[in-house]
Amino acid sequence: MVVVNAQPGIFALGTPEHGYQEFDLLPGAQPVDLVTAAASLVGPLSTTGGVNLVVGFRPELWAEVADPAEVPSGARGWEEGIAGPDGFTMPATQHDAWLWTAGGDRTAVFDNGRAIVDGLSAVARLRRETAGWLYRHDRDLTGFIDGTENPSLLEAPEVALVPGGKPGAGSSIVLVQLWEHSTTAWEKLPQEEQERVIGRTKPDSIEFDDETMPADSHVSRSTLEVDGQELDIFRRNVAYGTATRHGTAFVGFSCEQFRLEEMLRQMAGVGDGIRDALTRYTQPVSGGYYTVPSIDALRRFAPPEDD
Repeated sequence: MVVVNAQPGIFALGTPEHGYQEFDLLPGAQPVDLVTAAASLVGPLSTTGGVNLVVGFRPELWAEVADPAEVPSGARGWEEGIAGPDGFTMPATQHDAWLWTAGGDRTAVFDNGRAIVDGLSAVARLRRETAGWLYRHDRDLTGFIDGTENPSLLEAPEVALVPGGKPGAGSSIVLVQLWEHSTTAWEKLPQEEQERVIGRTKPDSIEFDDETMPADSHVSRSTLEVDGQELDIFRRNVAYGTATRHGTAFVGFSCEQFRLEEMLRQMAGVGDGIRDALTRYTQPVSGGYYTVPSIDALRRFAPPEDD
């Protein structure tokens, strides 16, 4: 697959500190104003600010300003929550722009987060801000290894990016959710029961075989298969929150929105009534989809570089 200048921060593994900011257009501001302001931040913050900056926009907003060839097919904002058969819901909290800052230390992420708010202040209002970090190198707050099924960096572009020759080539669709954990209830479970909820062993993340895999395990419900083929996504999850209120910031990139939507529907038990067991110990509190344009597409809105 030919990769068309994807935003490099999507694949910049190893950064321990993260910040997520979601913005809405101010009254009277135009979508092109927001895209231009965000695009003007990418170069300076990524090259001299000491962080990786990834920028995404509500799909409809991006489609309004971009060339049709730069708009991924089927991308749309999350305007209506997902309701499972037993009353479980995943809320839609869609905003106009999502900016993700990742770096090697909290100071860099903090300082650049302030620069982003200042840089967008004339056209957009900050609606949600979340600080995240890598927990115990590669685990989430359940204590299990996170992202075991992630493709390697050699394979990730094929999973995360719209392929060359298709509308939106080099861009990605990202699903952003905050999942708040019920840590006390989770930690009361014996390890064997926790492993049945996840579908993997806790120390070394070995997946259960088909005979012992519970139908409601997280592995069963979050794995998407179509016509016998597993359709992957690329996850960049981290922990977020405080000692008393915390959880997982889910950040999942895909070459098509269908994969992300169907994964959530399966987890909620839409269709067959089998709800992901992990959702009894984690509750989604936000959710939105964003188009992450290619660098080629974003560059058209950035101011010219000084000689």
